[in-house]
Amino acid sequence: MLAGLLAAVTGCGGDDGESGGKVELTVDVFGEFGYDQLYKQYEAAHPNIKIKQRKVDTLDNYKPRLQQWIATGSGAGDVVALEEGILPLYMQQSGKFVNLLDHGAASMQSGFLPWKWQMGMSPDGKQLIGLGTDIGPLGMCYRKDLFKKAGLPTERDAVSKLWPTWDGYYETGQKFQGKVSGTKWLDGPTAVFRTTVLQNAGSGPGYSFFDKSDNLVFDTNPAIKTAFDTALKFEAAKMTSDMSIFTPPWQTALKRDTFATIPCPSWMLGGIEEFSAGFGKGKWDVATVPGGSGYWGGSWLAVPKQSKHAKEAADLAKFLTNPQGQVAAYKDKNVFPSSPQAAQDPAVAGNTSAYFGEAPVGKIFGDMAAQVKPVYLGPKNEDVRSAVENILIAVGQGKVKPEEAWAKAVEAARKAAR
Repeated sequence: MLAGLLAAVTGCGGDDGESGGKVELTVDVFGEFGYDQLYKQYEAAHPNIKIKQRKVDTLDNYKPRLQQWIATGSGAGDVVALEEGILPLYMQQSGKFVNLLDHGAASMQSGFLPWKWQMGMSPDGKQLIGLGTDIGPLGMCYRKDLFKKAGLPTERDAVSKLWPTWDGYYETGQKFQGKVSGTKWLDGPTAVFRTTVLQNAGSGPGYSFFDKSDNLVFDTNPAIKTAFDTALKFEAAKMTSDMSIFTPPWQTALKRDTFATIPCPSWMLGGIEEFSAGFGKGKWDVATVPGGSGYWGGSWLAVPKQSKHAKEAADLAKFLTNPQGQVAAYKDKNVFPSSPQAAQDPAVAGNTSAYFGEAPVGKIFGDMAAQVKPVYLGPKNEDVRSAVENILIAVGQGKVKPEEAWAKAVEAARKAAR
């Protein structure tokens, strides 16, 4: 594996320096991408390249910085991560990005799921803006020790049978809340809302807040109303800690018995392990997600035209996203590959997680990945999502009555979509 990876590194090749000098490449990411070891391997094979990663904790904090950098034409890294929710915005600004087809990326197409590759192409089909990194097949992370305290099953197969549907998950949560004081059933409304939006949209119309002509359909798309009602149900019953994922309170809560479950795409396992640290080792496990399908998240790597080292940046992006790179990133941070070859690699398919009780995470997320149906997201998807999630959180805080929440969410969505 390592020999093949280093061969792939060397294959990126070319003259890495300028007049024999070092070239520093800055990579902008958010959350966990699993690239730390890959950077070291790349630098070892390319002595004239120095890589600096700038990591922001959450997408919500990353998004405005990237928007400013791209809008002003300066400040962005040589390689930038574009998450699925913000990718459509930059598809409208394709002229601000390097066409990766000009740097030999076409030869990599067979190494990606067809829909992942296609989503990285510009609307006119002439420019490859981004190379796919991960996808986010869904699971449900749960605290075995707290389940035992509540008298619930703790083995993952038995736990999965508790909630074939979100109604089953809600009913199990009610039982839990009645047995364990001081601990909420789940972290907050944001994870369950994002999960169910994408599940419902994937099995339904294939789009969420906006249709494929970028018209706001928040209040007319049944997939959205169903997802909103699901999340609202937990908030109204005060079964959540009313937190948003990856925020400082959420990170701190992972070192305590604050909540018992989190709808978790594969990439979230790295965050849980990072912020739970020694406290959570052996306490967390992974079961299947209610609803039986879906994904959440996933990104692409792009090279802004403002980069002074476009060739070197494109080569680095190709290296990080090739099948061997995706396997290595998965082994480091559980970011599930968008490469079929990587997903079939024994290091992925047969992977178990010591931190999560030796859960067969490669199989759990691999089975889910095979069922993924892509969902179209409009350019203002993230603005609408954030505005609506604020309404749900306000319900939990007692600032909005549950019966008024939908009307306020529709109003917030319309305002955010302008």
